[in-house]
Amino acid sequence: MVHPVSSRPTRLLAVLATAFLAALPARAAEVTNFTLDNGMEVVVLEDDRAPVVVHMVWYRAGSADEPPGRSGIAHYLEHLMFKGTDKRGPREFSDIVAANGGTDNAFTSYDYTAYFQRIAADRLEQMMEMEADRMQNLSLLQTDVVTERTVVLEERNQRTENEPGGLFAEQRRAAQFLNHPYGIPVIGWKHEIEALTVNDAIAFYEEFYAPNNAILVVAGDVEADEVRALAETYYGVIPPNPDLKPRERVSEPPQLAERRLVFEDPRVSQPYVLRTYLAPERDPGDQRDAAALALLREVLGGSGATSVLGQKLQFETQQAIYTSAFYSGGSLDDTTFGLIIVPSEGVSMADAEAALDQTVAEFIETGVDPDQLARIKMQIRASRIYADDNISSLANRYGGALAQGLTVEDVEAWPKILDSITEDEIIAAAKRVFDRDKAVTGWLKAPDPETEAETEAAEVLQ
Repeated sequence: MVHPVSSRPTRLLAVLATAFLAALPARAAEVTNFTLDNGMEVVVLEDDRAPVVVHMVWYRAGSADEPPGRSGIAHYLEHLMFKGTDKRGPREFSDIVAANGGTDNAFTSYDYTAYFQRIAADRLEQMMEMEADRMQNLSLLQTDVVTERTVVLEERNQRTENEPGGLFAEQRRAAQFLNHPYGIPVIGWKHEIEALTVNDAIAFYEEFYAPNNAILVVAGDVEADEVRALAETYYGVIPPNPDLKPRERVSEPPQLAERRLVFEDPRVSQPYVLRTYLAPERDPGDQRDAAALALLREVLGGSGATSVLGQKLQFETQQAIYTSAFYSGGSLDDTTFGLIIVPSEGVSMADAEAALDQTVAEFIETGVDPDQLARIKMQIRASRIYADDNISSLANRYGGALAQGLTVEDVEAWPKILDSITEDEIIAAAKRVFDRDKAVTGWLKAPDPETEAETEAAEVLQ
C-alpha cells in the first residue's frame, strides 16, 4: 500500500536549505579572460586555497571536424601527442609530470580535444613550456604510429565491440543524425581507424593544433598577471595558422520520420528502451531554451525517488526498475534529449515504451510541480557551490564552454538563467522537443529464444 506523504516538511526543508545556501560566503574563483597577439584565448581562474594548479589546453577540433573517411583521427592524434617532440622522447612528458608529483591526461569529444595537468603551483611554468613544445614540435615515427593505432583499436574493442550497449549506442546515434558528423563515433569506425596513416595525423595536427585555434585555461593558486607573462613567453611566440578556416559544419536536413531500431545481442542481460530527440544546444547569448531542457531533464528523470518518471513507473506502477532522462546542451550544434526505461521482470518492451509515452503525455498535460522545481533548483545551487571548490571542475566548465562556442559571460550567466526558468517554459520546451519525427526509438534486447531456435532450424535445413 502506498501512503500519501505530506509536502509541508519537504517545503520547509527546501526553504531552510535555500536560506542556508544563500547565507554561504561567496567563494567563486576570480576570472580573468584575455587573448594573446597570436589569437590564443586565455582564461585564468584564481583560487589560492591550496598550492595547486590545473593547466589545460583545449583545441577547437574534435571528431566532428575530421575529414570524410578519416573518422577517429582526432582521438588517434590525442594518443600520438604523448609520443614525444624534437626535445623529448615518447612518454617523457607524462614521466616529468609524475616525477613532479602531478597527474596528466587528455580527452577527445565531438567538438574539442583537451590536454591537462594537475600539479603544484610552482611547476606551472614547466607545464607551459612542455605543452607549448608539443603544440609546435610533435615528432612522429612510423613505428609509433602503427603501435598506437593498435592501442586505439583495442580500446574500441573493449568499449564498443565487446559491449552490446556500445554497439547499440553507435547504431542509434548514426540513425539520429542523417547528415551531421555527430552521427559518427568519436573513436571512429573500425575500418577507418585501421586505414589511418602518419600523414593523416600530421595533416590534422598542422591544420588544427595552432594557438589561434586553442584556449588556455589555468585554475588554482595563480595570479592573472603571472599567467599572462608566462603565456606570452611560451605560447605567445608560436605563430598562428593563417590558413585556419572558419569552423563550419554541414547541417541536418529536415527530419520527417521517426526512426526505430531493434538491436539484439545474446550478451544482453538487461533489456531497455531508449529514445532520443533532436534538441537545441546552448547558444552564446541565448541560453534559455537549453536551460529549460536542462531542468526538464531533472524534473522528468533526474532522481528515481522524486522524478516524474521514477515516481510513476518505478514506484507507483512498478513497470520499471530504472528510468532516466538525459540532455547535455554543451555542443557546437544540435544535440539530443533522451529518455530511457528498463522494464521490470514480466513487462514487455512494447508495454514499457507505451508506459513511458503515457507518463510523458500526462506530465505535459498536468504541468510541472512548483515544489519539485524549487527543490531541483536548490539542489543545483548546492551542487554548484561544491563544484566551485574543485579547480579541475572549474577549468573544465570554462574550457568546455569556450571550445564549443560560448563565452565567459555565458558561463557566468548560466546559474541565474537556470534559476529564472519557469514551469511554463519547461513545458513549452518539452512540447517543442518531443517530436517523434525527430526521434530515434531503440530497443536493446537479447534474441527471443523461440525465434533463435527457428533461425537455427532454418539454417540446418539449408
